[in-house]
Amino acid sequence: MRAEELKGHLDALLLATLEGGPRHGYAVIEALRQSTGGRLDLPTGTIYPALRRLEQAGLIAGTWSVVGGRRRREYQLTPAGVRALSGRRAAWRDFSDIVTSALETPNLENGACPSPSPA
Repeated sequence: MRAEELKGHLDALLLATLEGGPRHGYAVIEALRQSTGGRLDLPTGTIYPALRRLEQAGLIAGTWSVVGGRRRREYQLTPAGVRALSGRRAAWRDFSDIVTSALETPNLENGACPSPSPA
């Protein structure tokens, strides 16, 4: 799946990935890949700017650590991030229900449009 297809949903996916505990950037990418069976394999150029944006918004907090002589930034949800994730999950469920209903509703007979109701 291409990154542009995720507009509006990437932040929720990243927040959900961090729900299980702190992760560094590459571990976030790997968790997204694993949780989607490899169908969501986003480049660092998509993930890292989004993580910075979420951090600036106060939804995640980042701290630097050194592992094996290399510096890396580890991210975790803030209380505001937990609330935001809950809200985004509810919004996703509503959106998904609406789209599913529209896609699964049978077409009107003969393709005819219903007559407008008299006003």
